[in-house]
Amino acid sequence: MRSLRSLALLALLPLTSIAATPPATAPAPEPIVREVMTRPLPEQPGKEALILKVQYPPGGADPVHRHDAHGFVYVLQGRIVMGVAGGREVTLGPGEAFHEGPDDLHTVGRNASQTEPATFVVFLIKDIGKPAVLPPR
Repeated sequence: MRSLRSLALLALLPLTSIAATPPATAPAPEPIVREVMTRPLPEQPGKEALILKVQYPPGGADPVHRHDAHGFVYVLQGRIVMGVAGGREVTLGPGEAFHEGPDDLHTVGRNASQTEPATFVVFLIKDIGKPAVLPPR
């Protein structure tokens, strides 16, 4: 009888270890991006200016990416964390700005808050017709 009870407990062990395993971390919410304006730059043939309004939901973040453009970020609301490969991460609030160049790899872009949204404007000077966001090389 005792061995039968031991076998029953041993049979339950794999189930308890599965139940004790924490769930996988959910991916960060993606940013909400809205194009505000695109204009060709006649003085710079082949170039255009693109303005985007971006909102990070609470806990939101970007994947690693690049722009192949000069990008200027201006924070309107909340706090965001930005960084490029080889640079230091910076936390920005309303009225603060960040620049990344055409050769930069954007390694960090996220909302500094898990409870409040953050909104910012991005001004890009880029090649006409090239996507604003590109995968890492």
